[in-house]
Amino acid sequence: MKTAAFFIERWDVILEMTWEHCIIVAIAMTISIILGLLIGILISKYEKAANIVLNIASIMMTIPSLALFSIMIPILGIGKAPGIAGLVIYTQLPIIRNVYVGMKSIEPSILEAARGMGLSSRRILYKIQLPLAFPVIMAGIRTAMVMGIGVGSIAAYIGAGGLGQYIFRGINRSNDKMILIGAVMISLLTIITDKIFGWVQKRYEV
Repeated sequence: MKTAAFFIERWDVILEMTWEHCIIVAIAMTISIILGLLIGILISKYEKAANIVLNIASIMMTIPSLALFSIMIPILGIGKAPGIAGLVIYTQLPIIRNVYVGMKSIEPSILEAARGMGLSSRRILYKIQLPLAFPVIMAGIRTAMVMGIGVGSIAAYIGAGGLGQYIFRGINRSNDKMILIGAVMISLLTIITDKIFGWVQKRYEV
């Protein structure tokens, strides 16, 4: 009950930080999805580059998130910019990998038939490859989104803001209510996002 009363008393600040968290993650994930799609499509056409790119993305993902954000500080300073950049880098692997797998899983005979019908490479990509690979691509985006929301809380450590800032304030003040509310709000955002993207993924599964 005390936590509920605390939430009601501070609801405006909590909602403001929740909105800020959503904005940071939304910007980062928009960039990450566009970049991941482009890279994934390119490496599906150039096999020699695929292993190199996927290995680099894997290495980036193994770097502890706090260390990755700290590396961004000398480059971009403190604030939202290094937080967004760190999130983009950290969420590339599931998107790139799933775009690549989705594109490579399409039956070659389907592509050959499309070429036989006189379709250009661009039309084959937009009309056949991307729609067929969409469920697999969506699974990667879904994973990246969930990761982005969770890791986004650590970005508050370098001044990016969001719900992580509320958790860090709670730790500094030894206020368990602030820590609990911040963690619960991040969990709710993660669950809601996962359900939405899961529904979209299933909606277009063949």
